Amino acid sequence: MSKVKTNAIRILDKHKISYELMTYEAGEAIDGVSVANKIGRDPEEVFKTLVTRGNSKEIYVFVIPVAKELDLKKAAKVVKEKKIEMIAVSEINKLTGYIRGGCSPVGMKKNYQTIIHESAKDLSSFIVSGGKIGLQMELNPQDLSKVISVVFDSVVVEES
Repeated sequence: MSKVKTNAIRILDKHKISYELMTYEAGEAIDGVSVANKIGRDPEEVFKTLVTRGNSKEIYVFVIPVAKELDLKKAAKVVKEKKIEMIAVSEINKLTGYIRGGCSPVGMKKNYQTIIHESAKDLSSFIVSGGKIGLQMELNPQDLSKVISVVFDSVVVEES
């Protein structure tokens, strides 16, 4: 396979951040747990990128394990907003430069504040979108914080 160059990959290369690419057959739209299964990895190591908007109209990016759900109240508290909500799918490309299902936390049109679920802090590597459907990249979460502004916090719905 020739090396695919998405914005995310160009930025990691520019900053000499080590990463490994993984591809999977995309077919119809699939969820993150299915992606984890396709690449043969634990869903706790594979993270999805969610884009939200606060009451202030600021955009925030949350990176959480694919099997988890974003807790909007916790997320709002972390970014000091009264309330946040998911952006409309129709806005993803305009705001990030990516499409739904291929949204990487690296290489968006602007450097939005990014919150990564705290479980990633203990991982030597985790997997996020490489910037297009069918492409994932594995890298160290601390290395990611060298190229984008990252906060690690608990922002998922806890199972009871």
